[in-house]
Amino acid sequence: MTQGMLKQGISAGRLSPRQYAENFSDLHPPLDRHEAYVEADRCYFCYDAPCMNACPTSIDIPLFIREIATGNPLGAAETIFEQNILGGMCARVCPTEQLCEEVCVREVAEGKPVKIGRLQRYATDIAMTAGKQFFARAPATGKKIAVVGAGPAGLACAHRLAMHGHDVVIFDSRPKAGGLNEYGIASYKTPGGFAQAEIDYVVAIGGITIELGQALGRDFTIDGLKAQYDAVFLGVGLGGVNALRAEGEEDGIEGLENAVDFIAALRQANDLSTLAIGRRVVVIGGGMTAIDAAVQARLLGAEEVTICYRRGQEHMNASAFEQDLAASKGVVIRHWLAPKRLLSEGGRVIGIELEYTQLIDGKLAGMGHTMTIAADQVFKAIGQALDESWIQGMALAGGRIGTDAEGRTSRKGVWAGGDCVASGDDLTVTAVAQGRDAAESINRELSAGTVIEKVGALANG
Repeated sequence: MTQGMLKQGISAGRLSPRQYAENFSDLHPPLDRHEAYVEADRCYFCYDAPCMNACPTSIDIPLFIREIATGNPLGAAETIFEQNILGGMCARVCPTEQLCEEVCVREVAEGKPVKIGRLQRYATDIAMTAGKQFFARAPATGKKIAVVGAGPAGLACAHRLAMHGHDVVIFDSRPKAGGLNEYGIASYKTPGGFAQAEIDYVVAIGGITIELGQALGRDFTIDGLKAQYDAVFLGVGLGGVNALRAEGEEDGIEGLENAVDFIAALRQANDLSTLAIGRRVVVIGGGMTAIDAAVQARLLGAEEVTICYRRGQEHMNASAFEQDLAASKGVVIRHWLAPKRLLSEGGRVIGIELEYTQLIDGKLAGMGHTMTIAADQVFKAIGQALDESWIQGMALAGGRIGTDAEGRTSRKGVWAGGDCVASGDDLTVTAVAQGRDAAESINRELSAGTVIEKVGALANG
């Protein structure tokens, strides 16, 4: 392979403007009114509601579907937002095929569940488009809470605290709020700037201030926040990217990139034709990030895209739907392969050597023989790690922040939720639930303190 061929490997503008627009259009177009009524009519409105039990935020799914069926989409939206203020985003990105829709009675009996996610989007879109606010702030409490991270957990926590009358300041290190919803989700799942529109909807309740470009450990510390605020919530996500642990990775080879950075750059691009992509792309990983990176590489014009995962298909974190989506876009998924060595020429990636793997007594082991895939671009999508530089004495569990059932950390006055905690599962909906529940715990503790202060004042007066 010549150096000239290598230079041609990664390039921008592979497609026409029309192709870019078509490739990155809405993955699931919204239901119209008639489609929503027909789909809602399929619901059995089960008394025991297995779908509701499968939802991490416990949305009353039969109720909101019945409200749609009876011509009350705003009522449906209120039912959704009562439990999940980011219900619009979750309707778009939740793996419903593994959660509510997997246990739908229609799915069990017929193999065709009610389209719960799309019905949720139908209702929440109507409410957000109309600017309909269902929740008012309680009288001001005089309490002030710091929320670190403007992602799903932080936003859900802030909104619920604001409902209770507390003032909230959200700090985020990035130029835009939204966290994973803004920077980490495939563009075809949330086109049209929906993430920012949802943030505007959430903060419209009042009492929430967002400070951007402020990083924990660089611009402020947990100790500093505790000294200024009545409580602290950490929803910082996972900032570090795990290493491939492959030979040659440390050499700074051109063409080796982090999948999360690639997705973020794509999400922020105003012109997709300016994004360079390889002809032959290899993605290492088996989760949603790997799928999103691989599919979008194809949509940008990559000719060959291969996902390599060290275990079997049954072990992949990406849902069966996402794997099928990747296959439908021409992505090849190969299993039982672990990266061993990056191949380069002239400082550029030309391929990757992978070792075949197997499970021996439940542990992954190399088989001793390898295969090579030609590539001019390799994306790492093997998980992220917590940046521990700012922990300041908090107990960790499995490399993440340890919390109790209410989201309290080992430090008094500090709560946490989302991907940064040990109980997080890298799902937007779980982060929302943890942020919401931590806010309720914070409110209970602050309210109890207020009652004690009042009782003490009366006793002394």
